This record gives sequence, C-alpha cells and structure tokens, in this order.
Amino acid sequence: MRRAYVFLWLSAVIILSQLNGPAFATALATVRGIVHDPNHRPVENAEVVIRSRTSNWSASTRSDSDGEFHFKAVPPGDYTLKVTAEGFSPAEQSIPAVTAITAAEGKSAVIHVPLEIAATRQVVEVTGRESRLKTQSSTVETRVSAQEVARTAGADQTNSLAMITDFTPGATMVHDMLHMREGHQVNWFFDGIPVINTSIAANVAPLINPKNVESLEVERGGYSSEYGDRTYGFFNVVTPSGFERNNQAELVASYGNFHTTDDQLSFGGHTERFAYYGSLDGDRSDLGLTTPTSAVIHDQSSGLGGFLSLLYNASPRDQVRWIVSLRNDHYAIPNDAASQAAGIRDLDVEGDGLLGFQWAHTTGGLIFTLSPYLHMNSAHYISGPGDMPLILDDNSRSTYVGARAMLQALKKRHNVRVGLEVWGQHNNTLFGLTANPGAQVLQQQELHWANTDSLFVEDQYRPNSWLTLDGGIRLVHYSGLLSQNAASPRLGGGIRIPHLDWILRGYYSYYYQPPPLDSLSGPLLRFTLQQGFGFTPLPGERDIQRDFGLTVPLRGPLGEWAVDLDNYHTNARNFLDHDEVGNSGIFIPLTDLAAVIGGNEISLRSPQVWGHARLRFVYANAVGKGLGPITGGLIEFAPTRYFYLDHDQRNTFSGVLSLQLPRRFWATPVVNFGSGFVNGNGPAHLPPHTTADLALGRNCGENWSFSLNSTNVLNSRYLLDTSNTFGGTHTENARQIYGELRYRFHY
Repeated sequence: MRRAYVFLWLSAVIILSQLNGPAFATALATVRGIVHDPNHRPVENAEVVIRSRTSNWSASTRSDSDGEFHFKAVPPGDYTLKVTAEGFSPAEQSIPAVTAITAAEGKSAVIHVPLEIAATRQVVEVTGRESRLKTQSSTVETRVSAQEVARTAGADQTNSLAMITDFTPGATMVHDMLHMREGHQVNWFFDGIPVINTSIAANVAPLINPKNVESLEVERGGYSSEYGDRTYGFFNVVTPSGFERNNQAELVASYGNFHTTDDQLSFGGHTERFAYYGSLDGDRSDLGLTTPTSAVIHDQSSGLGGFLSLLYNASPRDQVRWIVSLRNDHYAIPNDAASQAAGIRDLDVEGDGLLGFQWAHTTGGLIFTLSPYLHMNSAHYISGPGDMPLILDDNSRSTYVGARAMLQALKKRHNVRVGLEVWGQHNNTLFGLTANPGAQVLQQQELHWANTDSLFVEDQYRPNSWLTLDGGIRLVHYSGLLSQNAASPRLGGGIRIPHLDWILRGYYSYYYQPPPLDSLSGPLLRFTLQQGFGFTPLPGERDIQRDFGLTVPLRGPLGEWAVDLDNYHTNARNFLDHDEVGNSGIFIPLTDLAAVIGGNEISLRSPQVWGHARLRFVYANAVGKGLGPITGGLIEFAPTRYFYLDHDQRNTFSGVLSLQLPRRFWATPVVNFGSGFVNGNGPAHLPPHTTADLALGRNCGENWSFSLNSTNVLNSRYLLDTSNTFGGTHTENARQIYGELRYRFHY
C-alpha cells in the first residue's frame, strides 16, 4: 500500500510539472494594451480587433477612458492588432508568438499602439511617429525615421547633420553651418518644445546627438502662426519616450580612421503610465571642422553629451513631460601648413543646455498645453599665442527663459488654436584683444537683455473632405537694443483632387525674425571704427514668402510612388548675415538692406520595391541674392546692386537607396551633388562636385548588429567655399571609414 501511495504521489508531481511547462498546449493568454495619440495621451473608445495569422480566430473590443484594452483567453500564436478611432489614421501591429506565451505564463505584457492624426497635409515620408508640430496643410513636410538615421553613413554621428541634408531638398552644410533655402535662420524643437537661439555664426556644435532621434520632422515653409518666426526651416526632433523599450538598454560603439569614435549608452523603460529614456554619449576625432586645404592639420574635436526624457500620463486628460539635454564640445580650429608653421593654435569651446517641460490637458473638445523652457548656450573662441597681429579671446554666453501656452478647440470642421509665447534673453559677452607682439589692446564685457512677446491665432477649416483652408496671424513685440512690432498674417490652403488624389497647395505668409542680441560700444567700438567699420543695433528680419506645390502619387506595378513639386519665392528686408572685424577673428552679424531668394524643389519617394529596395531622391534649384547697403550690425561696404550670397549654390540633389539584402544584411548607398557655391564675391561659382557614401550592415539576431560605413567613398577633395568664416576657405572632408557595433540588452 505504501508503494502505491508513493507511486500516486510521483505521478501527480509529474503531471503537475507538465501542466506548468511549455508542453501544456491548452494554456490561454491575456493580451493587454494601451491606445495613445502621437503625444502618448490615451485614446478612448478606439475599436481594437485581434486576429490570428494562422487560423480564423478573432475578437474585438474598445479602449476605455484610460486608452486600455484587454483580451482574455487568447490561444498562443501569432496575431495582428488593428486599431481604428475617429480623427486618427488606422494602425496595425503584429504580435509575435512570444507575447502570447509570455502572457500565458502570467506576465501579461502591455502592448502600446500609437495612432497618427488623420490630416489632409502631404507627408513625403511616413515612417516613424507623427510629429508634435501642428503645421498647416498648405506645406509639405519630410520625416526621417530612426532606422534611416542609423543605416545612412555618417547620419548618426554627433557632428553630422546628414539626417537633414541627405533627405531634404535645399539643405546644405557650408562653413560648418546648416543652410536651408539659401538662409541661415532655422527653428529647432525637441518634442514640440522650442529651443530658442537668436545667435548667428556663433555656434557650430550640434544641439542633439542624432542617436537620440526617434523621428525627425522637417518643414520648409507655410508654417502655422503658432510656430512663427524662422522663415527658412523648422526641425522638430521626436525623441524616444521610453514606451518603445521595456527596461532595455543599447550600447553603440564605433571606431574609424582619423582615430574617430562616436559612442553612446541609452536606456529606457515604462509602466502603464510612466516612461523614461536617457542617454550618455561621447565622441572624438582628428577630423572635426571642415579644413581650409586638403591637408588635415590641427583639427581635433571631442564632445560629451547627455539626454533625459520623463513622461507621465497622470490621468486620461493630463500628461506631463520633462526633457533635459546637455552638451559640451571642444574644437581645434583647422590650419593650413603656413598657419601651423607660424604657431597658430586657435580653439572653439561650446556648451549647450536645455530644460523643458510640457503639460497637456484635454477636456470637452479642448486641448490646453503649457511649455516653459530654459535654454543656455555658449561659444568661447580662444586664439593661440602664435596668432598675429592680434590674439582674440571672445567668450559669449546666452540664456533664454520662456513659456508658450496654447488652447486648441476641435469643433466640427474647425481646428482653432489661440496662444501666447513669451521669452527673455540675456547675453554676456567678453571681448579681449592683445597685440602680438605688444600689450592688451582692449578687454570689454557686453551685458544685454531682450524679450519677445507673441500672440497668435490660427484656424484650419475643412468645408469638405477635399479642401482645407488655413488662416492665422502672429503679433510680435520685440524689445532689446531697439524695439519693434510686427503683424504677420498667414494664409494657405490645400486641395485634394478627387479620383486622382493629387494635392495642390499654396500659401502666402509674413514673418518677423527677432535679431541677434549683439552690440559694440566703448573701446571695442573705437577699435571697430579704427578698422574702417561701424556698428548700429540690428533690426529684425522681415520676410514675405509664397509657395505653390503639387504632390502626385504615381501608381504602377511597383507600387505607389510619391512625387512632390514645389516653387517658392522669398523677399527679405534686413536680411541677416555676418562678417569679420578686420582680421581680428571677431565675427559680428549684420543685416543687408534686402535679399531675394527663389527656387524649385522636387522630392521623390518610392515604396518598398520587391520587398527589398526603397529610393528617396531630392533636388533643389535656387538663387539667393542680397542687396546693400548694410542696415544694421557691422557697418561696412556692400554693393547697392544685387549680389550673390556667399552660400548661394544653384543646383543640388541627393539620392538615398535603402536595400534589404539576404541573410539579414542591408546596404545604403548615397550620392550627393552640388553645382558649386559662389566664388568669393561672385558672380562666378566654384566647379560642381559629387560625393558618395556607403553603409553596409547586418542584424545578428534581435540584440546585435554591426555596420561598416564610409563617407566620401571616392575621397573627392575640392574647394567647397571661400566664405569669410572660420578658416577662410573650406575643402570637402577626406574619406572617412568606420565600423559601428550596436548591442541591445535588458536589465
């Protein structure tokens, strides 16, 4: 009898162990999830359908007031979720078998389903999440995904803006600064939070590491009055929120010629309501800024950075987010052989910090957002002891404190936004000049304050499904070295042609750009006068811009291709530019009486062809001319007839081909062409040039990937420009080759 009891007990243990093991095929799972909008606010009453990919099993439910949904008794397997909600584009998401098995084991993983806002505006690239900018339908926008940044040679490097120039028509890098549509002034946003910076020609360091970009939205005109002032380009960086990760970290390490390394450790995780993301990065290279000749001499660079995002859905109606970004960068100013032999060792040390907060509250068809922010940046130009005839110490620090509040009402066919933005600026600049040989010529501190108050009203009206009308106005009061007022009306619209699905759009807008807070007085002003220059306070730039465009979907056996055609024209008054005080190394902004800029742009995006290839092509034809005399800033001679701007380049194009190869390999070749920037004062331009980049990589399972990258593969060396900035002239960077390793792990 005792043996029988032992036998029965052992049998029960074996049976129970089998019931709890993976062989128990009848275990049912619970699938849980949250439906949220692009800003991770919960979406109520969304229809959620789960469907098996291997059988006829399906079920449906609706999200509750917290955006949550539950499916019980789901057999393990592969599933697809489809979510639809009023005012949003439908979304589908695959659920691998591991999710169901994990849920069956009692862990019940939470699935996050982001919905994109339905709109009539045309988006050239739809990978990545919807941006947080609520721009007009009357303009075209370009979006770049995190995968495109990671798989394009050079695009994820800290000191590169290839994530913009490779994908955006009319975007170029010259004298280490970004130019859009022949202009300098652009606006940056991090997750919809403004990064205010009125300085021009002061900073060359990046605002953010491209590895922190979840998606990038680029606007080229026709902006809503909400986002106001910079005419030539808008960039909104959508950073990872942490909802994309589940206690997961990623290590990115790279090394290449010129002893280049660019590394980052990032981490993120979430609960149902709270998410966090953070990163630490470091970089160094013997090839930093663009060199004046083909020889790379005294061109080291290094930098450290960090980023933190905290997002909390306090309730279905309230969401708060904090972001912190810190950077410090160190550049050696490159020399030619003669400067190196003379002992010149100039340095540029820059710092940047951003603290931003955003609160969003929804109630009864109204959305209220409040975004206070603090931005600090600095640029310290330090001449070496061998500089002649003057040794410069130019230390400039700017602090911006502001807030933006907006109330948005969605009612029937109207989308109305009313808001107020206020920010103040404090500049602290120390100039020092020492004769070499000789004594100190001057040392002077400039302290200045400025503030800007803006009120904006905007309405987007959709009388029917094929027509969208935009109208708004932005009222600005600026008070700094001088006081100015501006009223900037914005008008635009988009028409979707029935059956063809072509989109015809246009806008006519006014813009006012607050000026840099730079001044000369006392000994520095006397020195400037001795050099044959003068100085008056800078006025703000005032622009009138119009744009017409057409987006055409081309349907064929290879899928649907998107072609976007655009024509724009800008009349600028008090056009912002910059120049040097003699040979002192002090760069002071100035304003030309006027500028006329116009051009045509083409964007082409293919679908995934044969499941392996996708092409993105952009082309721009532009002409930028300025007109003297100088109206503010550094007063010098300027022709009273139209002259080419120093960054004028007639034709540019870029092609990016993304290839998915067998055995989890991938490749991304890139070709860039420029017809040549203006040579000196023109009208002749430098010869045309072409460069090619290539990235080749492989995913090794879910956690490992590696890539081999090369920029300027053919090592084409040519004179890029002869502008009056750091180095005087600039030569295209030498070929760079580096390997990159990415490793993801859970903690």
